[in-house]
Amino acid sequence: MFLRIAIPTDDGQVSAHFGRCSKYTLIDVEDGKEVGRKMIDCPPHEPGMMPKYLNEHGVNIIIAGGMGQRAQTLFQQLEIGVIGGVSGPIESVLQQYIEGNLRGGENPCQPGAGKGAGGGHHCHED
Repeated sequence: MFLRIAIPTDDGQVSAHFGRCSKYTLIDVEDGKEVGRKMIDCPPHEPGMMPKYLNEHGVNIIIAGGMGQRAQTLFQQLEIGVIGGVSGPIESVLQQYIEGNLRGGENPCQPGAGKGAGGGHHCHED
């Protein structure tokens, strides 16, 4: 089975917020092995645009740090799977995903996440 995974990337790490990264790492996986990889630029931020942009690049799964609820809904409508609350180096995250061991964590963009009133991490509804 062929999958194209998108990981928002900053300095070789999963970006804390998928719509604010500098680049996306697109990784093609087939039969449990990486078969291709390329970097694409993150276009200028516009609400609702990122799910469509990644869909146009053939993405099936997005692995990200934080993501607003509206963006998650848009990805679901496009039948793109979302694993959120992920952090760490791209290579480690990819290996965990291929091995079936990658688990999402707390999404810093969910209401109440972070510290203090209103949460400590502000995420726009992309």
